[in-house]
Amino acid sequence: MTPSRTARAAGALYGLAIGDALGMPTQSLPRALIVDRYGELLDGFHPAPDDQPLAAGMPAGAITDDTEQAMLLGELVVSSHGKIDGHELARKLLAWEDSMRARGSLDLLGPSTKRAIDELLAGTDITETGRFGTTNGAAMRITPVGIATSLHFNGLLLDRVVAASAATHNTGLALSAAAAVATAVSAGIDGATVIEAIPLAIQAASAAAGHGHWTAGADVATRIAWATSLITSADRADPTLTGTPLIDTAPGTTPPRPGAVSALVYDLIGTSLASQESVPAAFAVLAAYPDDPWLVCRLAASVGGDTDTIAAIAGAIAGACHGLDAFPADARRTVAQVNNLYLDDLAARLLEVRDA
Repeated sequence: MTPSRTARAAGALYGLAIGDALGMPTQSLPRALIVDRYGELLDGFHPAPDDQPLAAGMPAGAITDDTEQAMLLGELVVSSHGKIDGHELARKLLAWEDSMRARGSLDLLGPSTKRAIDELLAGTDITETGRFGTTNGAAMRITPVGIATSLHFNGLLLDRVVAASAATHNTGLALSAAAAVATAVSAGIDGATVIEAIPLAIQAASAAAGHGHWTAGADVATRIAWATSLITSADRADPTLTGTPLIDTAPGTTPPRPGAVSALVYDLIGTSLASQESVPAAFAVLAAYPDDPWLVCRLAASVGGDTDTIAAIAGAIAGACHGLDAFPADARRTVAQVNNLYLDDLAARLLEVRDA
Protein backbone atom coordinates (compact mmCIF):
# COMPACT_ATOMS: atom_id res chain seq x y z
CA MET A 1 0.00 0.00 0.00
CA THR A 2 1.10 3.55 -0.70
CA PRO A 3 1.97 5.21 2.62
CA SER A 4 -0.08 8.22 3.63
CA ARG A 5 1.40 11.66 3.88
CA THR A 6 1.13 11.40 7.67
CA ALA A 7 3.11 8.15 7.59
CA ARG A 8 5.76 9.75 5.39
CA ALA A 9 6.17 12.74 7.70
CA ALA A 10 6.50 10.48 10.73
CA GLY A 11 8.80 8.22 8.73
CA ALA A 12 11.15 11.12 8.08
CA LEU A 13 11.50 11.89 11.78
CA TYR A 14 11.77 8.25 12.82
CA GLY A 15 14.27 7.60 10.04
CA LEU A 16 16.37 10.50 11.26
CA ALA A 17 16.31 9.26 14.86
CA ILE A 18 16.91 5.62 13.93
CA GLY A 19 19.87 6.48 11.69
CA ASP A 20 21.26 8.79 14.35
CA ALA A 21 20.97 6.16 17.09
CA LEU A 22 22.55 3.48 14.90
CA GLY A 23 25.48 5.80 14.21
CA MET A 24 25.85 6.93 17.82
CA PRO A 25 28.43 4.28 18.88
CA THR A 26 30.36 4.45 15.58
CA GLN A 27 30.58 8.23 15.15
CA SER A 28 34.07 9.67 14.71
CA LEU A 29 35.61 6.19 14.37
CA PRO A 30 37.61 4.91 11.38
CA ARG A 31 35.88 2.36 9.21
CA ALA A 32 38.49 -0.33 9.93
CA LEU A 33 37.72 -0.18 13.66
CA ILE A 34 33.96 -0.30 13.00
CA VAL A 35 34.39 -3.38 10.79
CA ASP A 36 36.55 -5.02 13.44
CA ARG A 37 33.94 -4.45 16.16
CA TYR A 38 30.64 -4.78 14.32
CA GLY A 39 31.36 -6.34 10.94
CA GLU A 40 30.80 -4.70 7.57
CA LEU A 41 27.18 -3.89 8.44
CA LEU A 42 25.68 -3.05 11.83
CA ASP A 43 22.94 -5.49 12.80
CA GLY A 44 21.08 -3.00 14.97
CA PHE A 45 21.50 -0.65 17.91
CA HIS A 46 24.56 -0.94 20.13
CA PRO A 47 25.68 0.86 23.29
CA ALA A 48 28.63 3.18 23.00
CA PRO A 49 31.90 1.60 24.11
CA ASP A 50 33.99 3.25 26.82
CA ASP A 51 36.45 4.57 24.25
CA GLN A 52 33.77 6.28 22.16
CA PRO A 53 35.16 9.82 21.76
CA LEU A 54 31.81 11.63 21.97
CA ALA A 55 29.23 9.29 23.46
CA ALA A 56 31.01 6.93 25.87
CA GLY A 57 28.57 5.00 28.03
CA MET A 58 25.40 5.90 26.13
CA PRO A 59 22.85 3.07 25.92
CA ALA A 60 21.82 1.28 22.76
CA GLY A 61 19.23 3.29 20.84
CA ALA A 62 20.29 6.67 22.25
CA ILE A 63 20.22 9.62 19.86
CA THR A 64 22.82 12.37 19.50
CA ASP A 65 22.87 16.07 18.64
CA ASP A 66 21.49 15.38 15.15
CA THR A 67 18.04 14.37 16.34
CA GLU A 68 17.99 16.67 19.35
CA GLN A 69 18.76 19.74 17.25
CA ALA A 70 16.30 18.66 14.55
CA MET A 71 13.57 18.39 17.17
CA LEU A 72 14.55 21.79 18.54
CA LEU A 73 14.29 23.30 15.06
CA GLY A 74 11.04 21.45 14.45
CA GLU A 75 9.42 22.99 17.52
CA LEU A 76 10.60 26.41 16.39
CA VAL A 77 9.14 25.84 12.91
CA VAL A 78 5.79 24.99 14.49
CA SER A 79 5.73 27.86 16.99
CA SER A 80 6.76 30.39 14.33
CA HIS A 81 4.42 28.96 11.67
CA GLY A 82 7.44 28.47 9.45
CA LYS A 83 8.89 31.96 9.89
CA ILE A 84 12.14 31.05 11.60
CA ASP A 85 14.11 33.74 13.40
CA GLY A 86 17.87 33.23 13.46
CA HIS A 87 18.33 34.94 16.82
CA GLU A 88 15.73 32.71 18.46
CA LEU A 89 17.30 29.59 16.95
CA ALA A 90 20.72 30.65 18.26
CA ARG A 91 19.29 31.18 21.76
CA LYS A 92 17.67 27.76 21.71
CA LEU A 93 20.85 26.08 20.48
CA LEU A 94 22.88 27.73 23.21
CA ALA A 95 20.37 26.61 25.86
CA TRP A 96 20.47 23.10 24.40
CA GLU A 97 24.28 22.99 24.68
CA ASP A 98 24.06 24.09 28.32
CA SER A 99 21.64 21.25 29.02
CA MET A 100 23.93 18.75 27.26
CA ARG A 101 26.91 19.95 29.27
CA ALA A 102 24.88 19.61 32.48
CA ARG A 103 24.17 15.99 31.51
CA GLY A 104 27.90 15.37 31.15
CA SER A 105 27.76 14.93 27.39
CA LEU A 106 30.67 15.71 25.09
CA ASP A 107 28.33 15.80 22.07
CA LEU A 108 27.96 19.57 22.01
CA LEU A 109 27.57 22.20 19.31
CA GLY A 110 29.52 21.54 16.14
CA PRO A 111 32.41 23.79 15.11
CA SER A 112 30.46 26.02 12.73
CA THR A 113 27.51 26.49 15.08
CA LYS A 114 29.72 27.10 18.11
CA ARG A 115 31.81 29.72 16.32
CA ALA A 116 28.75 31.51 14.97
CA ILE A 117 26.97 31.68 18.32
CA ASP A 118 30.13 32.92 20.05
CA GLU A 119 30.35 35.70 17.48
CA LEU A 120 26.66 36.51 17.87
CA LEU A 121 27.09 36.82 21.63
CA ALA A 122 30.08 39.09 21.02
CA GLY A 123 27.89 41.46 19.00
CA THR A 124 28.62 40.42 15.42
CA ASP A 125 25.70 41.04 13.07
CA ILE A 126 23.69 37.88 12.38
CA THR A 127 24.24 38.28 8.64
CA GLU A 128 27.96 37.71 9.27
CA THR A 129 28.04 35.12 12.06
CA GLY A 130 27.62 32.15 9.73
CA ARG A 131 30.11 33.27 7.11
CA PHE A 132 32.55 30.47 7.94
CA GLY A 133 29.97 27.73 8.50
CA THR A 134 30.71 24.99 6.00
CA THR A 135 30.11 21.83 8.04
CA ASN A 136 26.97 19.68 7.99
CA GLY A 137 25.18 21.10 11.04
CA ALA A 138 22.55 22.86 8.95
CA ALA A 139 21.87 19.76 6.85
CA MET A 140 21.63 17.43 9.85
CA ARG A 141 18.81 19.40 11.51
CA ILE A 142 16.89 20.63 8.43
CA THR A 143 14.45 17.70 8.05
CA PRO A 144 11.55 19.44 9.88
CA VAL A 145 11.74 22.32 7.40
CA GLY A 146 11.35 19.83 4.55
CA ILE A 147 8.34 18.26 6.24
CA ALA A 148 6.74 21.65 6.88
CA THR A 149 7.29 23.13 3.41
CA SER A 150 5.87 22.07 0.07
CA LEU A 151 7.85 22.27 -3.15
CA HIS A 152 4.75 23.63 -4.90
CA PHE A 153 5.42 27.18 -3.65
CA ASN A 154 8.25 28.45 -5.80
CA GLY A 155 11.23 29.50 -3.70
CA LEU A 156 9.58 29.06 -0.31
CA LEU A 157 11.58 26.01 0.74
CA LEU A 158 14.90 27.66 -0.13
CA ASP A 159 13.85 30.79 1.77
CA ARG A 160 13.07 28.70 4.85
CA VAL A 161 16.30 26.71 4.53
CA VAL A 162 18.28 29.94 4.49
CA ALA A 163 16.29 31.34 7.44
CA ALA A 164 16.91 28.18 9.45
CA SER A 165 20.60 27.96 8.58
CA ALA A 166 22.20 31.34 7.88
CA ALA A 167 22.83 32.33 11.50
CA THR A 168 25.33 29.49 11.81
CA HIS A 169 25.93 28.19 8.26
CA ASN A 170 25.69 31.13 5.88
CA THR A 171 27.84 29.72 3.08
CA GLY A 172 26.95 28.35 -0.30
CA LEU A 173 28.39 24.96 0.67
CA ALA A 174 26.30 24.49 3.80
CA LEU A 175 23.13 26.01 2.35
CA SER A 176 23.42 23.76 -0.73
CA ALA A 177 23.71 20.70 1.48
CA ALA A 178 20.76 21.71 3.67
CA ALA A 179 18.63 22.56 0.62
CA ALA A 180 19.35 19.16 -0.91
CA VAL A 181 18.24 17.32 2.23
CA ALA A 182 15.15 19.46 2.81
CA THR A 183 14.08 19.10 -0.82
CA ALA A 184 14.48 15.33 -0.84
CA VAL A 185 12.41 15.11 2.35
CA SER A 186 9.72 17.44 1.00
CA ALA A 187 9.56 15.49 -2.26
CA GLY A 188 9.16 12.29 -0.28
CA ILE A 189 6.25 13.77 1.68
CA ASP A 190 4.53 14.45 -1.65
CA GLY A 191 5.04 10.85 -2.77
CA ALA A 192 8.40 10.83 -4.56
CA THR A 193 10.56 7.73 -4.51
CA VAL A 194 14.20 7.92 -3.47
CA ILE A 195 15.30 7.76 -7.11
CA GLU A 196 12.86 10.54 -8.02
CA ALA A 197 13.96 12.69 -5.06
CA ILE A 198 17.69 12.59 -5.86
CA PRO A 199 17.62 14.79 -9.01
CA LEU A 200 15.31 17.25 -7.23
CA ALA A 201 17.84 17.45 -4.40
CA ILE A 202 20.65 18.09 -6.89
CA GLN A 203 18.66 20.91 -8.49
CA ALA A 204 17.95 22.44 -5.07
CA ALA A 205 21.61 22.28 -4.09
CA SER A 206 22.55 24.04 -7.30
CA ALA A 207 19.96 26.77 -6.70
CA ALA A 208 21.23 27.34 -3.15
CA ALA A 209 24.90 27.54 -4.10
CA GLY A 210 24.77 31.24 -4.85
CA HIS A 211 23.32 32.14 -1.47
CA GLY A 212 25.35 33.09 1.57
CA HIS A 213 29.07 33.72 1.61
CA TRP A 214 31.44 32.10 -0.86
CA THR A 215 34.05 29.77 0.53
CA ALA A 216 36.38 27.38 -1.24
CA GLY A 217 35.06 23.85 -1.61
CA ALA A 218 33.68 21.43 -4.15
CA ASP A 219 30.19 22.21 -5.45
CA VAL A 220 27.68 20.19 -3.42
CA ALA A 221 25.21 19.62 -6.27
CA THR A 222 27.97 18.28 -8.50
CA ARG A 223 29.29 16.11 -5.68
CA ILE A 224 25.86 14.56 -5.03
CA ALA A 225 25.39 13.85 -8.74
CA TRP A 226 28.87 12.35 -8.96
CA ALA A 227 28.52 10.31 -5.76
CA THR A 228 25.21 8.77 -6.78
CA SER A 229 26.49 8.07 -10.29
CA LEU A 230 29.33 6.02 -8.80
CA ILE A 231 26.89 3.68 -7.15
CA THR A 232 23.87 3.56 -9.41
CA SER A 233 23.24 3.75 -13.14
CA ALA A 234 23.96 7.31 -14.21
CA ASP A 235 20.60 7.78 -15.91
CA ARG A 236 18.80 7.03 -12.63
CA ALA A 237 20.58 9.81 -10.76
CA ASP A 238 21.26 12.53 -13.29
CA PRO A 239 20.57 12.24 -17.03
CA THR A 240 23.45 14.61 -17.80
CA LEU A 241 26.03 12.16 -16.47
CA THR A 242 27.58 9.44 -18.57
CA GLY A 243 29.92 6.58 -17.92
CA THR A 244 29.87 3.25 -16.17
CA PRO A 245 29.24 3.29 -12.41
CA LEU A 246 31.75 1.58 -10.17
CA ILE A 247 28.88 -0.25 -8.46
CA ASP A 248 25.85 -0.81 -10.69
CA THR A 249 22.44 -1.25 -9.05
CA ALA A 250 20.38 -1.05 -12.24
CA PRO A 251 17.36 -3.39 -12.53
CA GLY A 252 18.45 -6.95 -13.19
CA THR A 253 21.86 -6.61 -11.56
CA THR A 254 22.91 -8.33 -8.34
CA PRO A 255 22.46 -6.06 -5.29
CA PRO A 256 25.84 -4.69 -4.24
CA ARG A 257 27.61 -6.06 -1.18
CA PRO A 258 27.22 -3.55 1.67
CA GLY A 259 30.92 -3.68 2.44
CA ALA A 260 31.78 -2.66 -1.11
CA VAL A 261 29.43 0.32 -0.95
CA SER A 262 30.76 1.30 2.47
CA ALA A 263 34.37 1.15 1.30
CA LEU A 264 33.61 3.26 -1.76
CA VAL A 265 31.84 5.90 0.31
CA TYR A 266 34.61 6.02 2.91
CA ASP A 267 37.58 5.93 0.55
CA LEU A 268 36.36 8.06 -2.36
CA ILE A 269 33.34 10.22 -1.44
CA GLY A 270 34.41 10.99 2.11
CA THR A 271 32.63 10.91 5.47
CA SER A 272 33.95 13.97 7.30
CA LEU A 273 31.97 16.86 8.81
CA ALA A 274 32.37 18.79 5.56
CA SER A 275 29.04 19.39 3.83
CA GLN A 276 30.50 18.40 0.46
CA GLU A 277 31.49 14.98 1.82
CA SER A 278 28.92 13.77 4.35
CA VAL A 279 25.80 14.87 2.45
CA PRO A 280 26.86 13.30 -0.88
CA ALA A 281 27.81 10.22 1.15
CA ALA A 282 24.27 9.98 2.50
CA PHE A 283 22.81 10.26 -1.00
CA ALA A 284 25.22 7.62 -2.27
CA VAL A 285 24.03 5.11 0.32
CA LEU A 286 20.42 5.95 -0.58
CA ALA A 287 21.20 5.37 -4.26
CA ALA A 288 22.72 1.97 -3.49
CA TYR A 289 19.61 0.68 -1.66
CA PRO A 290 16.72 2.98 -2.61
CA ASP A 291 14.06 0.48 -1.53
CA ASP A 292 15.40 -0.58 1.89
CA PRO A 293 15.42 2.23 4.51
CA TRP A 294 16.49 -0.05 7.37
CA LEU A 295 19.50 -1.28 5.39
CA VAL A 296 20.29 2.29 4.35
CA CYS A 297 20.45 3.42 7.98
CA ARG A 298 22.56 0.47 9.12
CA LEU A 299 24.98 0.87 6.23
CA ALA A 300 25.31 4.62 6.70
CA ALA A 301 26.07 4.00 10.37
CA SER A 302 28.83 1.58 9.31
CA VAL A 303 30.79 3.72 6.85
CA GLY A 304 33.08 5.47 9.35
CA GLY A 305 33.60 9.13 10.11
CA ASP A 306 30.52 11.22 10.83
CA THR A 307 28.27 8.18 10.85
CA ASP A 308 25.47 9.51 13.04
CA THR A 309 24.90 12.49 10.75
CA ILE A 310 25.22 10.51 7.51
CA ALA A 311 22.78 7.89 8.80
CA ALA A 312 20.39 10.51 10.18
CA ILE A 313 20.21 12.32 6.84
CA ALA A 314 19.86 9.13 4.82
CA GLY A 315 17.25 7.79 7.24
CA ALA A 316 15.19 10.97 7.10
CA ILE A 317 15.05 10.95 3.30
CA ALA A 318 14.34 7.21 3.12
CA GLY A 319 11.61 7.57 5.74
CA ALA A 320 9.98 10.45 3.90
CA CYS A 321 9.94 8.43 0.67
CA HIS A 322 8.81 5.10 2.16
CA GLY A 323 6.81 5.97 5.27
CA LEU A 324 6.87 4.87 8.87
CA ASP A 325 6.29 1.16 8.32
CA ALA A 326 9.48 0.82 6.29
CA PHE A 327 11.38 0.65 9.58
CA PRO A 328 11.05 -2.30 11.98
CA ALA A 329 8.50 -1.68 14.70
CA ASP A 330 10.98 -2.61 17.43
CA ALA A 331 13.50 -0.06 16.09
CA ARG A 332 10.87 2.68 16.14
CA ARG A 333 9.80 1.67 19.63
CA THR A 334 13.39 1.60 20.90
CA VAL A 335 14.32 5.13 19.81
CA ALA A 336 11.04 6.53 21.08
CA GLN A 337 11.30 4.88 24.50
CA VAL A 338 15.04 5.28 25.12
CA ASN A 339 14.93 8.98 24.26
CA ASN A 340 11.38 9.86 25.33
CA LEU A 341 10.52 11.08 21.83
CA TYR A 342 7.07 12.02 20.56
CA LEU A 343 7.82 12.06 16.87
CA ASP A 344 4.33 11.29 15.56
CA ASP A 345 2.96 14.37 17.29
CA LEU A 346 5.68 16.66 15.96
CA ALA A 347 5.23 15.25 12.45
CA ALA A 348 1.50 16.02 12.55
CA ARG A 349 2.13 19.60 13.68
CA LEU A 350 4.75 20.14 10.99
CA LEU A 351 2.22 19.01 8.38
CA GLU A 352 -0.19 21.62 9.71
CA VAL A 353 2.45 24.26 8.97
CA ARG A 354 2.88 22.78 5.49
CA ASP A 355 -0.84 23.03 4.81
CA ALA A 356 -1.06 26.58 6.13
